[in-house]
Amino acid sequence: MGENRMADAEHAAQHGRLSAVVTETGGIRVVALAGEIDHHTAGTLREALDAAGEPRPRVVADMGQVTFMDSSGINVLITAHGALGEAGGWLRLAAPTETVKRTLNIVGVDAFIDCRESLSHALDD
Repeated sequence: MGENRMADAEHAAQHGRLSAVVTETGGIRVVALAGEIDHHTAGTLREALDAAGEPRPRVVADMGQVTFMDSSGINVLITAHGALGEAGGWLRLAAPTETVKRTLNIVGVDAFIDCRESLSHALDD
């Protein structure tokens, strides 16, 4: 894995039970998430994944510390995946917990959003 570098625009957001820390590694926006993603916290996820204005935005959502995700989170991921793809970029999910992985699988999101077993695999091209 490449050297981690904090972007000038680094920020941490926390709302209710979800925190999101945004950094940049090798030109890829890395969103480290921790907590629960539901209708109360979906806005935090949406904001953290928003790469509007960036050319060919590449975003990795590190899901290793996400303990719960409902349909609100699924909808945010689908919307972000579409927006990033339209901008010539991509969204990858890294290290989803078993609970989150099961939700992604049941809904079928893992069939079209790239899910990798670890953050280092998600950062590899």
